[in-house]
Amino acid sequence: MLTFPEEIVLLALDDKTGKFVELPPLAMDQALAGAALLELAFQNRIDTDLTHLTLVDPKPTGQVMLDPLLEKIVVAKDKKDAKYWVGIFAADGERLREEVLARLVQRGILKKEEKKFLWVIPGRRYPMVKDQEEREVRSRIRSVIVDGEVPGPRDVVLISLASACQLLRSVFSDADLLKYSSRIAEVSKMDLIGRAVSKSVAEVQEAVMRAVLYSV
Repeated sequence: MLTFPEEIVLLALDDKTGKFVELPPLAMDQALAGAALLELAFQNRIDTDLTHLTLVDPKPTGQVMLDPLLEKIVVAKDKKDAKYWVGIFAADGERLREEVLARLVQRGILKKEEKKFLWVIPGRRYPMVKDQEEREVRSRIRSVIVDGEVPGPRDVVLISLASACQLLRSVFSDADLLKYSSRIAEVSKMDLIGRAVSKSVAEVQEAVMRAVLYSV
C-alpha cells in the first residue's frame, strides 16, 4: 500500500513530462507536510482534534521520510494544533519530497532520469514505470466524487489534501471541478489535517498576492 506522501507525489507528477505540475507557492510542501502528519496518524503515532495535535506513540516508524518529522513532535515541549505542524513540516518539504521520490524509484513505480537542457542546465524527471498505482489513486478519487461512493478514511484524507493544494486539477477538468465542487467540499470537510493544509495554502497565496500588490 502506498503512503499518503507517495500518493500525493504521484498525483503531482505530470504523466507525459515526468515533472511536477505547477501549483500555488509552497502548496506542494504543505500538501506533503499534511500527508506526513496523516500517515503518522494512521500509523497510530499521533492524534488530533480541533485544537491540539497529541503524541500517542513516540516509537519510530522505521521510515526515513517520517521519523525525522515524528522526532520533532516527540521533543516538542508544548502541544500545538495541526496547522502549526503543517508549517513546521513544510519547512522540511524538499527533503520529504526527495525521500518520497527515492522510495517510489526503489519500488519500481518511477524511473529517475537526469538530463541537461541545452547541454548545460541540469534537469531531472521521473517518468512512470508502472502506472497501476497512480491509476488506482485517481480511480478512488473519481469513485467518491463522481459516483458518490461512501469514502473510506484514506479516501477522505487523499481528497482533502488534493483539494487543499489544487491537485484535483490533475484528476478533473475545470468544468468537472465546478460541477462537483459541492461534493469535493463535503468530503474535504471530513478531515481536520486536510483543513489545516487548506488554510495554510490559502494564507500563503494571500501573502504572495499582497506582496505583489505592494510591489507595484
